[in-house]
Amino acid sequence: MFAVITDGSITSFPKGNKGIKIGDNQYPAAIYTLWTESERNAIGIYTVVINNTNKKDEEYYTNTNQTYAYDADAGTVTATYGTATAKAIADANAVDEDGADLDPVVVIEGLKTIKKRVIDNQCAGILAPSDWRVIREQETGDAMDSDWKTWRTNVRKKCNAMQTLIGNAANVDALAALFTYTEQEDKSVTRPLGEFPEK
Repeated sequence: MFAVITDGSITSFPKGNKGIKIGDNQYPAAIYTLWTESERNAIGIYTVVINNTNKKDEEYYTNTNQTYAYDADAGTVTATYGTATAKAIADANAVDEDGADLDPVVVIEGLKTIKKRVIDNQCAGILAPSDWRVIREQETGDAMDSDWKTWRTNVRKKCNAMQTLIGNAANVDALAALFTYTEQEDKSVTRPLGEFPEK
């Protein structure tokens, strides 16, 4: 992305995929790829530098639009995000323009509910291929192998433990941390939420 500077102010943001007219001069799109940065700067075109310092994970935060600033002394144009806003962690009722609950009530799901559903779906997906063993036992009386029973029980226990961790998260950052993988001293990569047992 590029910015055109005219009289010390940003006037447009060409994408760099077609020619541009500056003053009385028409320039081809090739200036964005064949010219050096200093050559483009000489005619008032600068590469926009993205500053992601304030940008946060969009799964957990709502980022602001970028603001653009031209620094004449440094000869740079920077795009910067403002302070991100954490998404709601708890469920809430949707409200009308006066702040009253909608009738009928419409629940806006918070991140905890969304993440718990993800875990529920993962648990169900893990158990589904062996559900036939449960059905066979119920329909025919042919007992399921005890190893399978133990494993299925452990999967459900792990699901419940994960749900508890999610429910106990104090804020958005604590919730995000549960799902964040980090390398341990033994070089393994784990997350605080843990993993489902394998069979």
